[in-house]
Amino acid sequence: MADDLPAPISPPPASGAGGTPAPAPSPAVAPAVQTQAAAQPVAPPVTEVLTFAEFQKVKLLTAEVLSAVAHPKADKLVIMQIKVGERTKQIVAGIREFYAPEQLTGKTIIIVDNLQPRKLRGEESCGMLLAASLPGGGLRLLTTDGPAPSGSPVS
Repeated sequence: MADDLPAPISPPPASGAGGTPAPAPSPAVAPAVQTQAAAQPVAPPVTEVLTFAEFQKVKLLTAEVLSAVAHPKADKLVIMQIKVGERTKQIVAGIREFYAPEQLTGKTIIIVDNLQPRKLRGEESCGMLLAASLPGGGLRLLTTDGPAPSGSPVS
């Protein structure tokens, strides 16, 4: 099918002063940023797609960490008391290898507020905090870039 197409037409050479052909433009040099970008990890392909209506069911809110303690029965878990608007609730998160409990108190974090509660090593977790996994194995909590009232909707 591609063989049926006519060959592209080249424009006539541009002429310089005195009717001589103008020199060919030099090839563009790719910026160094492109080389570095190629080394960045590629996100895995999406395996399941949510409809917009399904996504609207997820209630993302800001929350203030009131207190945080190491889970007595799990090396990786932190038990946090958080303030979401006028409510206080508990969430349990597997972030202890990245954050000491005392680093969390006072932080404004982003949570999924409407998850069904579940027990983690005997402690009830009534929500989930959001964090980004780093390529080298680290973790970064999702927070606000400035003050935001507890319980503010995140969109």
